[in-house]
Amino acid sequence: MCAHYENVRDPRVIREHFKAEPTLIPVRADVWPGYLGCFIMRPPEADFGDEAVCDRVEMPGVFGLLPHWAKDEKFSRHTYNARSETVAEKPSFRDSWRKARHCIIPAAAIWEPDWSTGKAVPTRIERSDGRPMGLAGLWDQWRNPKGQWVYSCTMLTINADQHAFMRQFHRPGDEKRMVVILPEEAYGPWLCAEADHSRDFLKPWPADRLQRASNPRPNANG
Repeated sequence: MCAHYENVRDPRVIREHFKAEPTLIPVRADVWPGYLGCFIMRPPEADFGDEAVCDRVEMPGVFGLLPHWAKDEKFSRHTYNARSETVAEKPSFRDSWRKARHCIIPAAAIWEPDWSTGKAVPTRIERSDGRPMGLAGLWDQWRNPKGQWVYSCTMLTINADQHAFMRQFHRPGDEKRMVVILPEEAYGPWLCAEADHSRDFLKPWPADRLQRASNPRPNANG
């Protein structure tokens, strides 16, 4: 599971690495379930051939999927990760999965607990090449009690019991999980993929291309 990640807040990175139009809404550096983060989606209008519409846009959204029947935003505290094995059947996720509401969550790094000392030590994990992560996710739209539309997203996860790097994390005895980090060349195909091909993208990132941050920054909340 991944309950904490660092947003990519530099609009130049969103434009140059993710080829998306950045949002103008400021968001936090560190994102936890229920916090406002960002995700990249392909707007529905892009399919109509309107040249004025960007192919990819960055949207502000709650971290934790809010299905249309959620009663309040607190629901997002339980839906920030979607297991690939059950995502098609779980009521919280199945509508977004069936509609192929694919998104990319831009992350500078993720945080996971290292239990090697017998206690949970928050550990910053990043790509070893220093480039940002594009995490495969799903998005949804929810109307809050005030009648306002709220976007939200969740990260897709896969089993990591045999992953040489990610199996080091989480409590001993628990199943090991990892987020799906997409290679850059898969960004466009993932956003455009139909539901029948969604699972083709859910592959583990190579262990030798991940690393613990050698000098992690302070765990800021701003």
